[in-house]
Amino acid sequence: MKPASPSHERGAHEPHLKRTLGLPSVLLFGLAYMAPLIVYGTYGVLAGASQDTAALAYLIALIAIVFTALSYGKLARLFPVAGSAYTYTRKSFNSHLGFMIGWATLLDYFFLPMVIWLIGAAYLGAAFPSVPTWIWIVAFIVLTSALNVVGIELAARFNIVLMIVQLGITAMFVVLCFHYASAAAGPGGLISAQPFFQPHVPLSATMAGAAIAAYSYLGFDAVSTLTEETIEPEKTIPRAIVLIALVGGAIFVIAAYTLQLAHPGAVFKDPDSAAFEIARKVGGDIFVTIFLAGLILAQFASGISAQASVGRLLYAMGRDEVLPKAIFGYI
Repeated sequence: MKPASPSHERGAHEPHLKRTLGLPSVLLFGLAYMAPLIVYGTYGVLAGASQDTAALAYLIALIAIVFTALSYGKLARLFPVAGSAYTYTRKSFNSHLGFMIGWATLLDYFFLPMVIWLIGAAYLGAAFPSVPTWIWIVAFIVLTSALNVVGIELAARFNIVLMIVQLGITAMFVVLCFHYASAAAGPGGLISAQPFFQPHVPLSATMAGAAIAAYSYLGFDAVSTLTEETIEPEKTIPRAIVLIALVGGAIFVIAAYTLQLAHPGAVFKDPDSAAFEIARKVGGDIFVTIFLAGLILAQFASGISAQASVGRLLYAMGRDEVLPKAIFGYI
């Protein structure tokens, strides 16, 4: 592979990496980064902070995120090259500010995979206490690295499979919550305004919940780092970014709504494991096992996407000679 030339020497539409990704692949790649199942992992904390208006909190956060997604889409259309916020800032303002944004983004992209691997290892460590946690961490790193080294096409295909599993488990959880709520309160119990509005809950509580909910949307913009590997990026990337935010937001709102129907109130034995408490309540131990497996797969899929994103950002910075080109100017 040959190193690409710096950005100021490149034609705006000249391909530099092999363009193989279409809208479905990019969309699923971004959703995998967001890991929709993780909405269940933070539900207990969010329900408590928002005083049981988690669905509205996710909806408010979605509105803010959509405006950000539209801005990213506009910039992705203007600058169809890898690098995301680093490239946009560099080209819109100057290289010095772009350098600062690039390093700030790198910190995010570096630490996020670490957190993802640690959480996944924690889940597996709880399920298999006889296996040291570090073994799971090393296994995550080796597998995600191997998939990304082989190429973006294989990583994308693998993520599609993992996302189908995630969406299937999410749909199963939603159906079980609806079934439980219907059995407890009749068909009329499936329609309620309480997840969105409760007279005694101040707006400040819901907004506090929305601030927490916004973290669930992290990653919707990461597909902008795949611009140079996307077919017709000027059209595909802007559409994908907005769709990722909207689809992810719809999943979060529906999940929060159904969880509250099945478990009204924000009181749990342990807010950090509230989803497991509700999963056992609506589906028994078998579904808890399925749910745990889904969370681990979600962490793995998110790790693949996060690692791919940081690789493309390092590549863009190396190509622009912000980082040593001899090391980072290849992909």
